[in-house]
Amino acid sequence: MVRDDLMEKLGEEILEDAKRYCPVNTGRLRASLFAEVEDGELRVGSRDVKYAQMVEFGTRPHVIKPRNKQALSWPGAAHPVAQVNHPGTQAQPFLRPALHKPRVIT
Repeated sequence: MVRDDLMEKLGEEILEDAKRYCPVNTGRLRASLFAEVEDGELRVGSRDVKYAQMVEFGTRPHVIKPRNKQALSWPGAAHPVAQVNHPGTQAQPFLRPALHKPRVIT
């Protein structure tokens, strides 16, 4: 079907740009990006990476508390702590710029 072919081509272009715009630390987020056409609907996004939305939109300042222990500790920490006041993270949009990029699909 011509419509599905055009949607698949559009999805491939959006996916290519999203991967290009995606910030890379470990590469896990970039590797999770996908595009698919199903029942006339195009979906582009991330599979299996729960923090994708936090990268795209950023986070507000928040408190991090231990879940299974009484304190938090990490290599280089002076001592264990009961909680950490995280300052939040700045948004690093990668999917929205790819979706909103003007395109001509033929």
